[in-house]
Amino acid sequence: MTTFKPREPLTEQVARHIENLIAFGQLRSGERIYESAMAKQMDVSHGSIREGLLLLEKRHLVRNVPRKGAFVTELDDYFVRSLYEILELYLTHTGRKLARQWQPADMDKLESLYGQMRANFERNDLMRFLELGIEYTQASLAYADNYFIVSAIDDLWPSAKRCAFVAFQNGGNRVLEDNLVHMEESIQAIKDRDEDRLATILKRYAEQQCHQVLEALASNQARRGA
Repeated sequence: MTTFKPREPLTEQVARHIENLIAFGQLRSGERIYESAMAKQMDVSHGSIREGLLLLEKRHLVRNVPRKGAFVTELDDYFVRSLYEILELYLTHTGRKLARQWQPADMDKLESLYGQMRANFERNDLMRFLELGIEYTQASLAYADNYFIVSAIDDLWPSAKRCAFVAFQNGGNRVLEDNLVHMEESIQAIKDRDEDRLATILKRYAEQQCHQVLEALASNQARRGA
């Protein structure tokens, strides 16, 4: 169970806490979020909860419906396919720039994060593994040089984390191993400054993870229908 640890700014901390409840399945797809209950649970004001939910709407995790309340965004086939299609476009575009322009310090950081992710995989620390995955993606955006792409990926990443957890619940360590293989191949392509190979790796990875998430959703639906 995730615990709430207030730090400044409060609105962002509230948003991150609820984000993790959604990403790790404690708040389910389509579930209503009751502001009063959440405010009591977190010992914050209704206003802080409302502001946090507005942030999460921007990050595609929450739908705020007038006169009805806030609901966890439905995680369905359309949402998942849309997410990975746009992530592939953004990451391939920025990856090409990285392959052309990287400096030794960039490679040191990517390899360090890869090593930490592998260590946390071996320790079965999923939360830290996913957090490092975010750091790896942020580091790979070093040469994006595009405000809108960086901002969009920041808003999309919570949904990617949510999907990654769904895939992990269904596929277990195989999903994490696929992540590590993808990273290892990507790092080598970046080292070789091979833009086309990197683009192919990123495309294959996005398609693979999309398939894993859709497979998990279908499996979950089948279990509920049984």
